Amino acid sequence: METKRRTPYQLTFGILAVAVGSFALMQSMTVPVLPMIEAKFETDQSTVTWVLTAYLLSASVFTPIIGRLGDAVGKHRMLVLSMVFLTLGSFVAAIAPTIGVLIFGRVLTGVGGGVLPIAFGIVRDEFPQAKVAGAAGFISSLMAVGFGTGIVIAGPITDTIGFRALFWIPFGVTLVAAVAAWLFVPESPVRTPGRIPMLPAVLMAGWLVALLLGLSQAPKWGWTSPEVLGLIAAAAVLLAVWVWVENREEVPLIDMRMMRLRGVWTVNLVALLVGFCMYAMFGFLPQFLQTPESTGYGLGATTAVSGYLILPHAVASFVCGLAAAPLARRIGAKGVVVLGGVVGAVGIATLVLMHDAHWQILVVNAVMGFGMGVIFSSLAPLILSAVPAHQSGVASGMNANIRTIGGCIGTAVMSTIVTSHTAATGLPEESAYMTGFVVLAVVMLLAAVAGLLVPSVRRRRVDDRATVVAEEQVRVPVTA
Repeated sequence: METKRRTPYQLTFGILAVAVGSFALMQSMTVPVLPMIEAKFETDQSTVTWVLTAYLLSASVFTPIIGRLGDAVGKHRMLVLSMVFLTLGSFVAAIAPTIGVLIFGRVLTGVGGGVLPIAFGIVRDEFPQAKVAGAAGFISSLMAVGFGTGIVIAGPITDTIGFRALFWIPFGVTLVAAVAAWLFVPESPVRTPGRIPMLPAVLMAGWLVALLLGLSQAPKWGWTSPEVLGLIAAAAVLLAVWVWVENREEVPLIDMRMMRLRGVWTVNLVALLVGFCMYAMFGFLPQFLQTPESTGYGLGATTAVSGYLILPHAVASFVCGLAAAPLARRIGAKGVVVLGGVVGAVGIATLVLMHDAHWQILVVNAVMGFGMGVIFSSLAPLILSAVPAHQSGVASGMNANIRTIGGCIGTAVMSTIVTSHTAATGLPEESAYMTGFVVLAVVMLLAAVAGLLVPSVRRRRVDDRATVVAEEQVRVPVTA
């Protein structure tokens, strides 16, 4: 019987890179233009923040679910489905006549967050073993690159052709990429059999929504308000029930045994801490740079200029995506994570001391970009090396999800710090920003400490051999 010829992995890699890059851009392009969207739709700040919050909630819920579906029913199908949601969400947001419709479009776009774990799973299935770490690291770094680039290009795009272009451009790109994925990306050779457990999916969605909603609204409602405390308590109860149910499922949505592996929980801890820093930094650095010079500390930058000042972060992250794999071969992926955490912490701490001139902001962003970039480039290879192939989608999906949870915690904490000390003008005082940046530097240093707990890949393969062999018995090859 003749075997169907598979697509060259280089073409598959190009399609995956476009898909992940588009998703990353859509995470951040709206951040610096939220005030403009607020004015265009004649709404208030509380409502317009849901343009970002709704997206994060949707992505947090659906990313691990789609990753698990990819492991079960085929990664090609779920890749195309994720990209369809990215395309549809961008279209709805682009034509939205009201703020409510725009927020709904962002919910649809968040469903497309499943493209990230699916991409990692396809890399593991389709690429030569020697290329897996480099390709996964590069795709992972695209998240940091895309996030920073989205903030950089949002201002110029909005100034020249309007804020709706922030949705029309991703619509066109993801539409082409979705068609290319449907035509050229091959189906998965490995799947996990069994039904998709619905109760764990509902419970996971419940605790994620309760937790992220409480954290995102804490700066507005107050950390000790009954609403926030009630949501966090509900999240804790639902989380406990979810873990209990998952441990009793024959084929769980998220395998708790997998989550307890040292090579998994340590990498997830790093993702949580780095996500805390990245989202908080990008959420408030443009605001800091755009503060009027009359305050005595602001640079008075426009939306476009503040984006250009952040550009070195995106460039450094991109370069790290290329250099992380060779560096990991020299000092190990664990060493790269520790190095990135230390460098990132130094970069953020330097911002506290140097923030009075444009060149200082450029240098600081380059250093931070290197630190965060090498970490993001290392997380995916570490996760893929810690789990069997049939769990690659759900493991990488949960890692991406934990990064988002960290981001929600980080932005909520940073918002509370920055808004706790305001001047007579209503703008935050310089000391508030500096306190926030110090907190981010400490958290980034904790990410380096967490990196020390990550086992080396070689040792992990020996320590976890019994678990991996037992799990590999459920792998089911799929005939092309």
